[in-house]
Amino acid sequence: MAGTTPQPPTSRTRSWWGWGWSDAHPDDAECAAMGALIPGTLARPLPVPRVRDLHVGAPAVEAPQSLAHLVSTDPADRAAHSMGKAYRDVVRALRGRPGRIPDLVARPVDDRGVADLLDWAGERAVAVVPYGGGSSVTGGVEYRGDAHRAVLSLDLTAMGRVLEVDVEGRAARIQAGTLGPSLEDQLRPHGLTLRHFPQSFEFSTLGGWLATRAGGHYATGRTHIDDFVQSLRVVTPAGTSSSWRLPASGAGPSPDRMFLGSEGALGVITEAWVRLQERPRHKASASVTFADFRDGLRAVRALAQSDLSPANCRLLDAGEAALAGAGHDGRSVLVLGFESADEPVTARLERALDLARSHGGRTGTRPGGATVYGPGDGGSGDGGSGDGGSGAGPGDAAVGAWRAAFLRMPYLRDGLARMGAVAETFETAATWDRLPGLIDAVRTEVGEAALKATGHPAMVNCRLTHAYPDGAAPYFTVLAAGRPGDEVALWDELKAVAGEVLHRHRATITHHHAVGRDHRPGYDRQRPEPFTLALRAAKGALDPHGILNPGVLID
Repeated sequence: MAGTTPQPPTSRTRSWWGWGWSDAHPDDAECAAMGALIPGTLARPLPVPRVRDLHVGAPAVEAPQSLAHLVSTDPADRAAHSMGKAYRDVVRALRGRPGRIPDLVARPVDDRGVADLLDWAGERAVAVVPYGGGSSVTGGVEYRGDAHRAVLSLDLTAMGRVLEVDVEGRAARIQAGTLGPSLEDQLRPHGLTLRHFPQSFEFSTLGGWLATRAGGHYATGRTHIDDFVQSLRVVTPAGTSSSWRLPASGAGPSPDRMFLGSEGALGVITEAWVRLQERPRHKASASVTFADFRDGLRAVRALAQSDLSPANCRLLDAGEAALAGAGHDGRSVLVLGFESADEPVTARLERALDLARSHGGRTGTRPGGATVYGPGDGGSGDGGSGDGGSGAGPGDAAVGAWRAAFLRMPYLRDGLARMGAVAETFETAATWDRLPGLIDAVRTEVGEAALKATGHPAMVNCRLTHAYPDGAAPYFTVLAAGRPGDEVALWDELKAVAGEVLHRHRATITHHHAVGRDHRPGYDRQRPEPFTLALRAAKGALDPHGILNPGVLID
């Protein structure tokens, strides 16, 4: 079946320096009110940065006439493509220090354009940084260093169409630059959904999810984009790789696996066949509270090892629950949700609640019938997705509060950054036997490091975002006073402490945020040396001029 034309873009404007929409950021008064809750922050918020204050210089190169129609040199366009959306990126923009601004921003409309741009860049020693929605939080879409004469940001969002839909096989061929909401809008007339909703859903692309092995809203089962991939098409300087569309194959190492998570270092993902599903019609959600966070951990482990397969199974510690407005009595909160396209899920939810109660959980009134855990038709959240659900059912205010806070949190983080506070997150995954000690060590050691560095206590919260039979993914939030003018260095210090804790406990440097440049030290230690040799050889073969996203994954 032929594909669908994407809807016209919204008239709202993206923030060049911070998360999301420019008109959704907290105003000065709200920033000041938030800052007052964290001792040691600034008296008034830093001003919203302006592109004209950056004094963006002239490009170091000019595109040839044959490619000029694909290229922009507009200073605002270039500034918006200079960084991702991590806390350190936001602070650098606020302080007027965004780093290396790309010389050119290119927007190809097809594979031929991508290949021509790569050919030209290779001949001219121009670094090429693939760019989807720009929501990277690990330094994945910026250039650091001076080894290349110029930098081109390769924006794929002009390639934003669903090209083919196989309704019978429940799959679609989709261009990599398709943003999350547009992707779902184009699939909706067919009654199908990809149902992959990372927190960045509204501002990220299919290609970005594939290149970073992004985690989605399913807390169990199909947690990563990997689980939805049938085949990939990737343009590299050495040629185009197009794998067969297959339900499964045992024919040697998978070519798709080489490019999933490659972060633009080996090639540019331009399209993919992905597995779809029918849109869910039956949904139910509820919350459970625990006096002891470790009881909650045991409950989540039991749920992950059962056959219930909850779509949402997020455990928030007391601090995280209070921050989200999901709990204020010092108890941890477990947010549970189930969904199905063909059968009611209330019975599964009731069984899950029974299991949680057997581990010390306390439930309130009867669970509601409409789940509210995530974006579905336009929001975002690692916590899952409803699909136009009308809201939480009776007694489920905690679920609704958590979702609302989750969707708003990135904007609030930027507001706290304007107050000079450290407000950032990091995530990992570890086996169940290591998890309690890991979480305790992160809370203690990162908190102590923040106190030593600033003289003020920090808040270090934790929630579980994804759960597996053999382990889970803890996600940490750090809120602390900053060092005025030196906030980035302070966060780097705290992140280094966290990295040491993760390494000591053999926890991954990232479960779903990618490696980028910020996680390179941890990834280099985690990666086996024989694999390093193979990755280096692949990089040399596919990118002989070393132009593709230099600095990510490997030198």
